[in-house]
Amino acid sequence: MSYTVKAVVLLTALSLVASCGLPRSGPTKRQVLAGSVEAKGDAYIVPVTPAVSAATAVQPSFGFSASFRNAGLVGSDTIAIGDTISVTVYENVKDEPLLGNTGQRVSGLSELQVDGQGYIYIPYAGRIKAAGQTPEGLRQAITRKLEDQTPDPQISVSRNAGGGSTVSISGQAASNGVYPIESSTRTLASMLAKSGGVTVDPAVAIVRVTRGAHTGRIWLQDLYENPKLDIALRPGDKIMIEEDSRKFIALGATGTQSTVPFESPTLSALEAIATVGGLSTMAADPKGVFILRDESEGIARAVLGRSDLIGEQRIVYVLDLTEPTGLFEARDFQIRDGDTLYVTEAPYVQWQKTLGAITGSTAVASNLANTANSGN
Repeated sequence: MSYTVKAVVLLTALSLVASCGLPRSGPTKRQVLAGSVEAKGDAYIVPVTPAVSAATAVQPSFGFSASFRNAGLVGSDTIAIGDTISVTVYENVKDEPLLGNTGQRVSGLSELQVDGQGYIYIPYAGRIKAAGQTPEGLRQAITRKLEDQTPDPQISVSRNAGGGSTVSISGQAASNGVYPIESSTRTLASMLAKSGGVTVDPAVAIVRVTRGAHTGRIWLQDLYENPKLDIALRPGDKIMIEEDSRKFIALGATGTQSTVPFESPTLSALEAIATVGGLSTMAADPKGVFILRDESEGIARAVLGRSDLIGEQRIVYVLDLTEPTGLFEARDFQIRDGDTLYVTEAPYVQWQKTLGAITGSTAVASNLANTANSGN
């Protein structure tokens, strides 16, 4: 009777192991490959080669258009709309000066704001174009207007920096605010330095400049490393500091399974694997490293060598790190925003799980059988 109970319990345990799926981190390599177009699936399976890496190496292209790059430096004393001007007039008369009271030879006109059309108003001279001129140019213009009404007027003009010749800085900057364009801050890099830099890692900081209806972006690191990429500022420019929002997903037998932000402007598959803690030593299959991506039509055609593809295509790129050039291919293949990095478990891991499940079930069966025997 005891042998019968043992046999029944053991067979029951084995049946349970056979009928229930063993836990794992995701599909096996064979199951991923079974989803290929050739196997009636909806994804193209593409082994990574140097040609594939070259065809897919497309990263966000940042930079300023010619209208930004070709703009010259604003004169350090150029008057702009919104600026305030101070004008002092010295008249060579004593009795009846044009602007002052009797006996007053010096008349001061302070805080004259340049209006929206770029003009200021001077009594007896009328509206005079100020925006775009230097204080010297404006002085000469006022002199011409007044010299026929008062003998040999001596004019002094000064510009109060700020007001109109300003830019705004916002986002992940150290100090958001409105900053005047001065002689020392007429370029983007110098203005950012004036504002205190950024609050995020410079390696993932993006600088966006909006000028009227046009916008340009650049990596902060590129701006500092290559002075030729710097641009001259214009009054009204809006400078926004952003943190790179690109991410990829890591799943399977890796050191971590999560959404992972980019830590640099470019990220190779090898760097992505290192970022998530590498492959799980006791579980990962180095022959089953996959990058899942919805590839654009143009790149998909180049990768697959087909001209009949329409729209985005699902492509599973395969890396075999056991190949002699496997690590080189992983180093050269670029991860892009939204990619999924998936590493399958090694086949022996499933064998271990199966044996462990059977061994555990057998132990349970023995315990149940012993319990049954003790009750007889």
